[in-house]
Amino acid sequence: MKKLGLVSCQLPQHKYKRAEQTHPDIPNHLDRQFAVTEPNQVWVGDVTYVWAGNRWVYLAVVIDLFARKPVGWAMSQSPDSKLTGKALTMAYESRGKPAGVMFHSDQGSHYTSQYYRQLLWRYQIKQSLSRRGNCWDNAPIERFFRSLKTEWVPVAGYSNFASAQHHITRYITGYYSQIRPHQYNGGLAPNESERRYWENSKTVANFI
Repeated sequence: MKKLGLVSCQLPQHKYKRAEQTHPDIPNHLDRQFAVTEPNQVWVGDVTYVWAGNRWVYLAVVIDLFARKPVGWAMSQSPDSKLTGKALTMAYESRGKPAGVMFHSDQGSHYTSQYYRQLLWRYQIKQSLSRRGNCWDNAPIERFFRSLKTEWVPVAGYSNFASAQHHITRYITGYYSQIRPHQYNGGLAPNESERRYWENSKTVANFI
């Protein structure tokens, strides 16, 4: 790499502080059980930021753990419960309003507010929260954000909010979901992994 002038875009490892404090009202039901057996069992979510124009803008994403597929997302200039609520609503509606889903996130106020908890109750989604200060409790979504920022987001950010929204949506729906191979899926992109699951489910149902 040195001879060819290549530079890795992978971020250096960071030592995270370990913590064990759980939320007083909402325990960590997921408990790092990231391998699930079918879609719409467990969704995970988080918020990150990207530079657009002359300020930070915020991106909330919901991922289905089965194939690590992003199923809901939203962008805003404020990292509040309205933002995370839009991402959750998109996930809920785009997945056909499934029942029995667990949603896991960190303890940020945009996930523990009354507004957000009422939204989860309305959709009949069970809430699970990471322990405070422990990013490994939500590792899959952290990994997604790392991929987004190292593979797609320009070093200098985007020229404006609309540009950021357009290009990040392209990454999620086009590259990440349809093309990018994922080690967890045995080298398959999330869309293909889910397609094979549903195809096999129909085959088994017809056989029975």
